[in-house]
Amino acid sequence: MTDFLFRDDSYLRSTPATVVAVLPEGGVVLDRTVFYAASGGQPGDSGRLLWEDGTSVVVETAIHPDGDKTQIVHVPAPDQAVLSVGDTVTAEIDWERRYRLMRMHTALHLLSVVFAYPVTGGSIGEDKGRLDFDMPEAPTDIEAKEEALNALATHDFPVTQEWITDEEMAANPNLIKTMNVKPPMGQGRVRLIRIGDVDLQPCGGTHVRNTSEIGAMKLGKIEKKGKQNRRISLFFAE
Repeated sequence: MTDFLFRDDSYLRSTPATVVAVLPEGGVVLDRTVFYAASGGQPGDSGRLLWEDGTSVVVETAIHPDGDKTQIVHVPAPDQAVLSVGDTVTAEIDWERRYRLMRMHTALHLLSVVFAYPVTGGSIGEDKGRLDFDMPEAPTDIEAKEEALNALATHDFPVTQEWITDEEMAANPNLIKTMNVKPPMGQGRVRLIRIGDVDLQPCGGTHVRNTSEIGAMKLGKIEKKGKQNRRISLFFAE
């Protein structure tokens, strides 16, 4: 099992680590990592694995192998040096990219507060995010919705995490906003992300510590993606 350091500190940019496995296709498994693996609509981190002499392996992304949420595979870019089991490296993420993803991910949690509908899908990008909602009719007060979102995104709500047991999660289905993606269960506990007193939901992704870090946002057009499915895109206003 890999130690997911980003769960307790999403601001950690690097860590020393040891290679515990190298897959046939070149993927690298470490004993600990700061790399987030693609899941829940958030893409995997990119970055580098560095040897003590300064040479490095460029990591294109990180994934969970075959759905195994206890392991993370660091996927090297083509034509990189080959690592071996037992190698000691420093795992270092592309921090600028990660931080934008953190800001966007937290902003999308706030979007689900402003648009209080069941979530049917979503994705998180460096410049654009989106949520799909089970929304029969598109709202007409878009400017007011954007103002409400920015009032939350520029406020100083603390963003914290807490854990509940699988049994507690099963007993509180109202915490789940996503219709098609269920929180990972089966490991004994589920991670919740709390944003001040405005939102609480299960999430395994990386987030900023305070909503004031998000900055001003702007809503894109609302797209119809089915009889009752509406897609709302979100952008940084900067």
